[in-house]
Amino acid sequence: MPANARKLKVFTVKGLAEQVGDIERVNIYGRVVGVRGLMVEIAGPIHAMSVGARILIETGGDRVIPAEVVGFNGDNAVVMPFAGLDGVRRGCRAVIANASSQVRPAPSWLGRVLNAMGEPIDGKGALPQGPVPVPFRNSPPPAHSRKRVGKPLDLGVRALNTFLTCCRGQRLGIFAGSGVGKSVLLSMLARNADADISVIGLVGERGREVQEFLQDDLGEEGLARSVVVVATSDEPALMRRQAAYLTLAVAEYFRDEGKDVMCMMDSVTRFAMAQREIGLSTGEPPTTKGYTPTVFTELPRLLERAGPGAADKGTITGIFTVLVDGDDHNEPVADAVRGILDGHIVMQRAIAERGRYPAINVLKSVSRTMPKSADPAFLPVITRGRQVMATFSDMEELIRLGAYRTGSNAEVDEAIRLNPLLEDFLRQAKDEVTSIEDGYRRLQQILKTLETER
Repeated sequence: MPANARKLKVFTVKGLAEQVGDIERVNIYGRVVGVRGLMVEIAGPIHAMSVGARILIETGGDRVIPAEVVGFNGDNAVVMPFAGLDGVRRGCRAVIANASSQVRPAPSWLGRVLNAMGEPIDGKGALPQGPVPVPFRNSPPPAHSRKRVGKPLDLGVRALNTFLTCCRGQRLGIFAGSGVGKSVLLSMLARNADADISVIGLVGERGREVQEFLQDDLGEEGLARSVVVVATSDEPALMRRQAAYLTLAVAEYFRDEGKDVMCMMDSVTRFAMAQREIGLSTGEPPTTKGYTPTVFTELPRLLERAGPGAADKGTITGIFTVLVDGDDHNEPVADAVRGILDGHIVMQRAIAERGRYPAINVLKSVSRTMPKSADPAFLPVITRGRQVMATFSDMEELIRLGAYRTGSNAEVDEAIRLNPLLEDFLRQAKDEVTSIEDGYRRLQQILKTLETER
């Protein structure tokens, strides 16, 4: 028997055994005894309920509300629903269903759009289930067994490829306020990045923008090699948090299949807000700006799941957007995420207001794999380009006010002459693609114009 056939047989037998093990021998259930805000209290066999267990609340008729155990209050279990509580009354049956705390991805999920529970919402029919389950809340690979980050990854965006070169298995954050262009930049990366598969999580997204993202930004070609997970802003907090967990679970499945995965999430801030809402409902004390302690516990658990896998696995390159509150890049979630990730891309409203997109502030952005990830032959060119932009940035206010006199400083004069060319270099249309090598060469040509003038 060929090796691939034996491997498939082993997976099939293992998957069948897992599914048989998921079948409940006896239906164990409790009863609803109280509803307080978003929380439901259930009396019954709490010894059979654990934190994170799935509960199905039967309201009568055909409606069943899935919920999750989030804590205990005296002799009762406290659960939070994945849907609205309409129809729930005292005495409703609450059936324990632990098997649904995992998902079974398959290669046929490519090109599909799912909700936070792993159910299809694109109208393309049922979703085939894979043989091997993946937990929604998986643990990151052990640090001692993970590979190092791989070779540079071509993202197709000049500003990122040239000044913020990203490696396979690296994790970057896109930090920006609302309306500065995070989603458009994310769609450019989804279409153009040189990865095998893209897994995109839209957490707390505006409902009307989902179809625009799928049809206009991602397109048929981008969707064909992607799995998209959607939880809109009107859905319960548990669904928004679950969408983030499912996004990483699907990415981990493809990583374990040996693929180089691009995992994108928009946004981590809405995941943190959902966790804050859950924490406050369970009685956690609010700390910085109302965020509960579990927010800062869950963020590293989520983000550390991205990155390189074990020696015989693939990689997950993570791109996570962070919606900074009031354009304050030092607010609690942004500050915590910046310390966890391997680099940050700062998008600035002032740059967007003058019409340069993507509105990336290169000087405030960092890739922690630089300079090793950059081509050594072009490293002096990259360094020189940053120096020129830094010189112009330092004197920009005086230059715009007309207070700087030409000839006062040779370096500033050079920066003034090169600034329009560098701004044009950083400007890129949504449907434009530039490779890493082309970006290096184009920057080199810009800097050579100065030498030619001399």
